[in-house]
Amino acid sequence: MKKSLLTLTTVAVVGLSSAVFGDVAHAENVTDLEEKQTDIEQKREDIKKDLSKADAEIADILIDLEELKSEIKELEEAQEKNNLVLDETEDTIKEHEDEITELEEEIDELEASIEKRDNILKDRISSYQQNGGNISFIDVLFGSDDFGDFISRISAVTKITTSDQQLMEDLEEDKDKVIVVQDEVEEKLSEQEELKEDLQEMVAVIEGQKETKEENEKSLKKQEKKLTKTVAKLETEDSDLSSLEAQVSRELSEARNPVVASSNNEGSSNNEGSSNNGGDTSTLSEEQPKNVPAASGGSSNAIDAAHSQLGIQNTYVWGGKSPSTGFDCSGFVSWAYGESGQSIPSTTSDLSGVGTKIPLSEAQPGDLVFFDTYKADGHVAIYLGNGNFIGSQSSTGVGISNLQTNSYWSGAFKGHVRRVN
Repeated sequence: MKKSLLTLTTVAVVGLSSAVFGDVAHAENVTDLEEKQTDIEQKREDIKKDLSKADAEIADILIDLEELKSEIKELEEAQEKNNLVLDETEDTIKEHEDEITELEEEIDELEASIEKRDNILKDRISSYQQNGGNISFIDVLFGSDDFGDFISRISAVTKITTSDQQLMEDLEEDKDKVIVVQDEVEEKLSEQEELKEDLQEMVAVIEGQKETKEENEKSLKKQEKKLTKTVAKLETEDSDLSSLEAQVSRELSEARNPVVASSNNEGSSNNEGSSNNGGDTSTLSEEQPKNVPAASGGSSNAIDAAHSQLGIQNTYVWGGKSPSTGFDCSGFVSWAYGESGQSIPSTTSDLSGVGTKIPLSEAQPGDLVFFDTYKADGHVAIYLGNGNFIGSQSSTGVGISNLQTNSYWSGAFKGHVRRVN
């Protein structure tokens, strides 16, 4: 009897303990699960923000890469054109060198002819002096023996006189020819030197810009690769958290409704739900153009004229000085100022001496900025403000760039700024 009572008491205590402690355990379990669920949700929210940011950065990089590829392609096309011009120029130089050789030979022949005639004249003067220097044509004529001899002497005197006059005329004419030929030779040589300098500028600018853009492309690809790895890692973490979140959600539902959960488990043990993860869609916006400071003073018309060629003059034309022919750097600057009614030189060497030299800190829109490319002050453009300038570039034609943020131009700019007015 006592044993039975002890057994019942034990059962009752155990049952009571189970009920009490079961409720406590249940309460602690729900709280823990709710905190765990909140923590997971926060972590997933942070991951989604990081994913969104990474996706946006990748999108920006892809846009920049496409722009760089396009710019590199344009540079390669410009380089091909430049190579064709170089080939044509080399052929022209060879032709001019042959012309110069021919001209030099002509000079040698003319000088030899002059020397020969000089010797003839010297011989005649010497002969005249040896005969006393006092023989006149009258003495020659009246010394004839008969009428036939008289006629012969007249003919001889006439020929000698005519020959001497012709020699003098030929001598003067040949001397004039020598001067003309020498001028032609010097002009040809001057043209070739200018041509070589401009070609060297084109090569230096194109190669420099291409190298810079290729380095930027490599850097962007590294960033893209790094971000892609980051995105993959974040997506894996989010997937793991999603599975954990679904598990916690089920456990929390069971903890809150143990009877219903048990019934549902019995009725649908093989019909568990799946969790769908929605992806954020990021929208890419077009890059907005940078604001260009307004021009001031008498240079505004020149800047307006320069801007009118953006998108029109897409190629660099050596020696070009007008919209109909295209522009090189100095020709473009000279033309723009010409449109504003101001006449300035059309070569970089001459432009480097116009107006007044000023520091960059005092530069205003319309001032001229110079760059050391293939030589000191080898390139010139019109300053727009905020470090921006517009000019005819050998790679892209008329365009706007920045002398501070563009690595090529910042390296080529040595602080030379001139105010035209």
